[in-house]
Amino acid sequence: MAEVAGVRTELVVLLDERRQPVGAAEKHRVHGPDTPLHLGFSCYVFDDAANLLVTRRALGKQTWPGVWTNSFCGHPAPSEPLPNAVRRRAQQELGLALRTVELVLPDFSYRATAADGTVENEVCPVFLATSDEQPRPNPDEVVEWRWTPWAEFADLAKRAPWVLSPWAVEQVPLLAEALPD
Repeated sequence: MAEVAGVRTELVVLLDERRQPVGAAEKHRVHGPDTPLHLGFSCYVFDDAANLLVTRRALGKQTWPGVWTNSFCGHPAPSEPLPNAVRRRAQQELGLALRTVELVLPDFSYRATAADGTVENEVCPVFLATSDEQPRPNPDEVVEWRWTPWAEFADLAKRAPWVLSPWAVEQVPLLAEALPD
């Protein structure tokens, strides 16, 4: 977080074409029709029964409002280690303490354009995590949530990709190899 005119603002890490950090920018100014490449992450949280926590993004979100997606996503602050950012964001967005955090798709990236012209352009490492808690979501981030079997979520990504975030649709087939049986 940075402070601009007495207001705390979230910064994202900007990347060059070699995926190297080249600076930072305010998150709310980065996402638009000409979104620069930046660093994010996605996380898939599982409970003790191997169910996936899926969330529906709040209607006020800047990108993909109201869309179902993986457990949560976020952006690390400049110099913040990714696993720390994942744990921080789980608390901020879902009120969850994570028991384990494992990087499973370190090189995932995507570019997607929403119906309103907003572009996502991220290098987005993907994490698997576990928690034995029930979410207490921040309503500014999540409007609905549920625990669901992985196979149902994966099937939905195949049968009705328009229901899910574009990053989740791309990540699901790649995660098949990373998930425990």
